[in-house]
Amino acid sequence: MAEDMLTMSQRELKRLFVIRKVLSGELTQAVAASQLSLGIRQVRRLVRRVRLEGDVGVAHKLRGKASGRQLDEGVKQRAIALYREKYLDFGPTFASEKLSELDGIKVSDETLRMWLKASGDWHVSRKGRKHRQRRERKTHLGVMLQMDGSHHAWLEDRGPKLVFMGCIDDATSRIFGRFYDYEGTLPAMDVLRRYSLCYGLPQSVYVDRHTTYKSPEKATIEDDLNGRKSESQFERALRELGVMVIHARSPQAKGRVERMFKTLQDRLVKELRLKGIASIEEANRFVESYLDVHNKRFGVEAVMGDDLHVPVTEQMKLDDILCIKTEHALRNDYTVSHNTVIYQIVTRVNAKKVQVEEKLDGRIVIRHKSKALRFEVIASRPERPKTPITYKTRKKHIPPPNHPWRKHSITPK
Repeated sequence: MAEDMLTMSQRELKRLFVIRKVLSGELTQAVAASQLSLGIRQVRRLVRRVRLEGDVGVAHKLRGKASGRQLDEGVKQRAIALYREKYLDFGPTFASEKLSELDGIKVSDETLRMWLKASGDWHVSRKGRKHRQRRERKTHLGVMLQMDGSHHAWLEDRGPKLVFMGCIDDATSRIFGRFYDYEGTLPAMDVLRRYSLCYGLPQSVYVDRHTTYKSPEKATIEDDLNGRKSESQFERALRELGVMVIHARSPQAKGRVERMFKTLQDRLVKELRLKGIASIEEANRFVESYLDVHNKRFGVEAVMGDDLHVPVTEQMKLDDILCIKTEHALRNDYTVSHNTVIYQIVTRVNAKKVQVEEKLDGRIVIRHKSKALRFEVIASRPERPKTPITYKTRKKHIPPPNHPWRKHSITPK
């Protein structure tokens, strides 16, 4: 009897304590029913069972028996076998989705997690982390866009290593992104341009202190006198668009985009694997449809319903702003050197300096005072003819007899 009591729950022990008082005559069945929050008929059943069976009469009759909703053992073994064969590095939640979608096995993520823990295929070790204060989300869609690049083996060993330039809205966790060969100014501008054409310009962009987003150069004396700061091309472009750039001082500060990359490095990598995608072109085509599904599942509603994105219009001249602008001196022969390439200016212009623009599509535009100049690419600068250098022989100079230094003797007397 003592062993049976050790296995009872707190609720069953309370019921046993009250039923014993009823059997001893200390309480009436009506008072016991009110204390146990049960009907009086249920109390009568418990009293009758305790009289016949003893203390174990308060225990539920289904204790120790298999649930009527328990899945068949064959389903369990098949799910574990498929997990080991196809989804070995998948988490239980993602694996349960793919088992239902691709293999027709409908099992909840918690049930699959329990099976995998029991079979030794899933274990999670939790380490202590430094406590950081949570920053509340922005209240409106379009107030802040967190942006960064993730270097990862997205195609695993099937293709080249790529960078996913991604951004996430702070209020709704709606994500947008695209694969590129590298993380740099042009990819950052390109993904922001594509985002703006879809949703509009955000009010601010939250980025880290990578040289793509923040210039490492110190301000010159001229900049200090004019009250200007040294800007990267990305900062300059967003200033012209009226978008504020905020630089994070730690990865945890922009934790939303960091957690987004962690999720995508788990889920998106495996989706690309299941589709057999092995090139950047195929990956970018797939990610367009994948992000719609991702946003429907993981996106949240903003606290306030207004969308504060600024619509993009033709007057903004987005393509003329989102580009790399470099100022160069115009030489006397009307040539400009940019990135080891020499450009011959054809348009007659009276200028000392011109501006070379590298567009997102690879085009080069040369301007002076916002006017585009015609130019030609010079394959190589013609070499100057080498003339032999002749040196004139110096005549020996003999001072005259009345030179002042002759008056002084240098020999000791």
